[in-house]
Amino acid sequence: MKTLVKRSLWSFLWIAIVISPELKATEKDDDLPIEELQMFAEVFGKIKADYVEEIEDKDLLTHAINGMLAGLDEHSAFLEPAGYKQMQTDTDGQFGGLGIEVTKEDGLIKVVAPIDGTPADEAGLQSGDFIVEIDGDAVLDMPLSDALSKMRGEPGTPIELTIQREGVSELIQVDLIRSVIQIRSVRGELLEPGLGYLRLSSFQSGTAQHMRVQIKTLVDDNEGSLDGLVLDLRNNPGGILSSAVEISDMFLDGGDIVTIKGRIESSSKTYSAKPGDILEAKPMIILVNRGSASASEIVAGALQDHKRAVIVGTKTFGKGSVQSIIPINYGRALKLTTSLYLTPNDRVIQKKGISPDITAQLTGVGDYGLAEGQELAVDDSESEEGAGRSETTLAQRLRSDNQLLQAINLLKGMRIIGSEVESGQS
Repeated sequence: MKTLVKRSLWSFLWIAIVISPELKATEKDDDLPIEELQMFAEVFGKIKADYVEEIEDKDLLTHAINGMLAGLDEHSAFLEPAGYKQMQTDTDGQFGGLGIEVTKEDGLIKVVAPIDGTPADEAGLQSGDFIVEIDGDAVLDMPLSDALSKMRGEPGTPIELTIQREGVSELIQVDLIRSVIQIRSVRGELLEPGLGYLRLSSFQSGTAQHMRVQIKTLVDDNEGSLDGLVLDLRNNPGGILSSAVEISDMFLDGGDIVTIKGRIESSSKTYSAKPGDILEAKPMIILVNRGSASASEIVAGALQDHKRAVIVGTKTFGKGSVQSIIPINYGRALKLTTSLYLTPNDRVIQKKGISPDITAQLTGVGDYGLAEGQELAVDDSESEEGAGRSETTLAQRLRSDNQLLQAINLLKGMRIIGSEVESGQS
């Protein structure tokens, strides 16, 4: 019986390999790894014959596929039909779940960032948290697609996550209620006359257009062009590549934005900016932290390399690889890493991230030289016109957001220097 199993599987593998056009294209000058294939067939037969419980052939083969992909990197995965359908619904700005971007690391599920205003954000989940259990089920070595499926569900249903957080000795239990996630990817406000602020929480299909509208609104509210802008990409887990390219293009007057470099020619491409800077080269600060990933890192890296913006905050996440969704038989698909993002200066983002020009940890404002009781140089009034624009006044926000305070102070300094230069040239 064992011999029959091995022979049948070996025959199947041999036929599949020989007739596979993809394999013939990549292995045309190399010998097939006969010993390893024989070993695979032998292990398969041993498991079938001797494992304590009987296992279906299809389950063993699925485990083998998952193992192949898990051994490549933390982003490649095998998608069953349900997971494949969910993957196709996550880019339109509305979906069900918790509002959290996650990745796989060391066999656990790692939080890249919660999305603004979602159950994950309101529950206090943080970038860098590790999810070790979902509703009491351990996620160690669980495929990422399975973990995502467990976290999604009907809106209004409860879910419990067990979190391991850096610097906290005890595991943290977090209770959440699933909801329909409607992402408002862009919001803006005037920090003070001439200085604008844009919060970008994700990169969706309509984000670039919404951003243009917000900039026009800021200009109208200012009754004239802006003197500077803060673009807040903190805890922005990324999204659609085309959105990142469009937004980078808004602030560049030419040059490369990002290069996608893969092993095969069809997976390599360079995106470049067209002439025209929506801010007319006025100063920009980009805020980032370790929750800034993927598309956020493309924008920060492009504007940093072109010296178009000063990057403030902490080192970004380092998610700079491209996953292609490759449909296969029976409604399944592969999510396979096929290329890497490179900044205009050929810097690799994957596992390296974008280092800020000015490092600023999110701590008390006293770290930046404000004496106790000293007033912040911002407008703390609440006129009827500005009432309800945000949950807290700008002054209150700055008391707990020294990174934004640092950005404002830098913009003021850059505005003064720019005015002096213009005055000296006239």
